[in-house]
Amino acid sequence: MRITAMETFLLQSPLERPFGWSQGWTDHRATGLLKITTDAGLVGWGEGISGPAAAILRDYFAPHLLGQDPMQRNALWHRMYHTLYNANLAGGFGGSALSAVDIALWDIAGQALGRPIYELLGGQVRDRVAVYATGLYYTEGEFPHRLLEEARGYVAAGFRGMKTKVGGLSLAEDVRRVAAIREAIGPDVHLMVDANQAYNPATAIRIGQMLAPYDILWFEEPVAAQDVDGYLQVKAAVPMAIAGGEGLRTRFDFRDFLARRALDIAQPDVINVGGITELRNVALMANAFGVQVNAHVWGSPVMIAATLHVMATVPPCPTARQPLPYQQEPVMEFDRTPSIIRETVCREPIQQQDGFVPVPDGPGLGIQVDEEAVRRLCVAHQRIP
Repeated sequence: MRITAMETFLLQSPLERPFGWSQGWTDHRATGLLKITTDAGLVGWGEGISGPAAAILRDYFAPHLLGQDPMQRNALWHRMYHTLYNANLAGGFGGSALSAVDIALWDIAGQALGRPIYELLGGQVRDRVAVYATGLYYTEGEFPHRLLEEARGYVAAGFRGMKTKVGGLSLAEDVRRVAAIREAIGPDVHLMVDANQAYNPATAIRIGQMLAPYDILWFEEPVAAQDVDGYLQVKAAVPMAIAGGEGLRTRFDFRDFLARRALDIAQPDVINVGGITELRNVALMANAFGVQVNAHVWGSPVMIAATLHVMATVPPCPTARQPLPYQQEPVMEFDRTPSIIRETVCREPIQQQDGFVPVPDGPGLGIQVDEEAVRRLCVAHQRIP
């Protein structure tokens, strides 16, 4: 079996109501999908291939992929990484391109063998993964009524945890929002906050201490993504767990964060970190250091399914007689903000029930991508060769 062609699709869908976070505001959702075709008729799908990442696929990776056996994904991963290494391109869009190809190759391998990806990774530890609701962004006129209605809706849907944004308003205003959400959802639902790198360490410490009365489970990306010492400074001064890592690429970016205990919770993202191969590597590294892995997820069912397969194989941290989500068991982000992409590019959208999502058990990713929907939402397309 040989790789014969690759296609990239940049997808966009409008938002009825724009929303914001600490670093920006958007009126649409977007992602990039990759389709790899083989001479055996098998097709694999990956995600993360948009903008400059598509150019990296064409200019750097295509010569090393076309005509090659897709089953040799380990050798192909390292060959692609090597093409980026000397020019220091493995971060940013280079890591995204690498991730997309890797996911698609695992999808093909699973289909070729008639097995789900989690079996190729050694078998599942769990057949469903606990998820928390991500939403509660900033929107115009949302506070308090619409914001609190959204939060109560997540509780009614069975979620045992949810995450909101901080860093886009003054400290006092953000604390007011968090306090109102806590009152609305009660004391028994986990509540997390995400600053998206909004603060310097001193300010992050200040708001972390202000939020302490509201029983915040974790404080996500309090400072700049690469600032290991900043993370350590905040971690030493606030009572909640510190989380981060969604934008880090490969195990090498995670090395110092794990070795220096700068994170309580690592959040690798399968379409950033280097695909299924490297998400698995980072998860096991983190487990060895006693760091919980709660994967970051923000995109289409392709990345959701890829993440579920890896999270199905990650052991509890630490082992326990009865490991529980949010304590020893991993929990996974489950985006609830509006997204036509997320709801339509898979023939059967991935759903949660009572705060858990079942792991797909079909061959490869175990999902059926609706290529008609992909092409309908596509705003830029590239085929190689």
